[in-house]
Amino acid sequence: METQDFIESGILEAHLLGLSDEEEKELVKQMVEENQEIKEHLVDIESDITRYFNGSAVTPPPALREIIHLRSTQENFKKEKHTFKKKAAEEDQSTRFLDVEVNDTHIKVHKFWRPAFIAVFILSKIFLIAGLYYYFKAVNQEEQIQKLKTEIQQVK
Repeated sequence: METQDFIESGILEAHLLGLSDEEEKELVKQMVEENQEIKEHLVDIESDITRYFNGSAVTPPPALREIIHLRSTQENFKKEKHTFKKKAAEEDQSTRFLDVEVNDTHIKVHKFWRPAFIAVFILSKIFLIAGLYYYFKAVNQEEQIQKLKTEIQQVK
C-alpha cells in the first residue's frame, strides 16, 4: 500500500479514535515503524484531534468537582451520602410530594364521583333511547304526510 493511499484511507483517524479492529491496529503500528511520513502525519492528526476536543470542551460545574472528590474517598462518600439524604428529606418536606406506586390496572376515583359517573351513564342511555324514539317517530310522520299528500292529490 502506498504511503499517500494509507494516509487518505482513514485508518489513522480510526486508530486514534479507538474505532479500529486488531488487524488495523497492527497494520498502523507496522506502518508507523516503517515510514517516518506516516508517523509525522499520525502525530499531526493526534494534535488536531486533541485541539478540537479541548476547544469544544465544556467546563463542568464546580459542584461536580466537589462531588467527584468526595466520592474518591470512601469515608467522605458515606458521610456526604447521609447529608445528601438529609438535604433531599428537607426538600421533600418543603415541597410535600408523595411517591405513589400503583400495581393494579383499575382506575380508582373518589367515592363521591362514583354516583355522578353512574348518573351520567344512565342519562346518556336515556337520551340515546329518546333520540332514537323521536327520530323514528319523525320518519314515520314524514311517511304519513307523504301518504296524506298523495291521497289529497288523488281526490282532486
